[in-house]
Amino acid sequence: MKIVSYNVNGIRSALNKGLLDWIKAESADIYCFQELKANLEDIDTAAFESMGYHGYWYPAQKKGYSGVGIISKVKPNDVQYGCGLEQADFEGRVLQLSFDHFHLINTYFPSGSSGDDRQGYKMGFLHDYLSYMHTKFEIPHSNLIVAGDYNICHKEIDIHDPKGNKNSSGFLPEERAWMDKLFEAGMVDSFRHVNKDPHQYTWWSYRANARNNNKGWRIDYINVSDSMKDKIRNAVIYPDAKHSDHCPVLLELDF
Repeated sequence: MKIVSYNVNGIRSALNKGLLDWIKAESADIYCFQELKANLEDIDTAAFESMGYHGYWYPAQKKGYSGVGIISKVKPNDVQYGCGLEQADFEGRVLQLSFDHFHLINTYFPSGSSGDDRQGYKMGFLHDYLSYMHTKFEIPHSNLIVAGDYNICHKEIDIHDPKGNKNSSGFLPEERAWMDKLFEAGMVDSFRHVNKDPHQYTWWSYRANARNNNKGWRIDYINVSDSMKDKIRNAVIYPDAKHSDHCPVLLELDF
């Protein structure tokens, strides 16, 4: 089972940059998209269906903003749009699919980089989201996968300039402490489970030629519950896939 998570920074823009050809070549079983920036009627859903995927889309109510989607070769047993957190559901941030062997949550976590109000909302969302996970799932034992753009670098190894960004949203001590709590609760960073190398990033600023110089941040994850740790076969970052300011991440599981 191959699962990809990808912040496409606008699904229509990514499609215009060759996203479909990349999907055909990679042919993963499930793709989790974040930041659709499109209403359902603006997404070429038929293009994904023609490749054998079932599509599930949860756009934000605000036009051209946020939104998540999942395409899957395997039809899920259940689909849940949202998570019951009013603002998050208004912004189209959480989409959940249940399969025979696992429960998948695709999440576009808020960014706090635009100012104090959004940073405050981000921290409130993180608190409520973890509470939701604790309430709904027995995390270590639940065969849970949480994919998405977390908008947080966990460790210094995950960011090109940890000292220079120590006061930047996405690398603040309280955000990193929340990631600690997530993993202490029984989630596993699948990429770091198999890859301990530095300079592995999933997002780059458009400024100062950051991507070509690999001055990036690793803020996109496919984390799994501890019960699935032994099923991790591989975890990969694809920096050469350039349909967005992010790049895709892949998790391969062996059931």
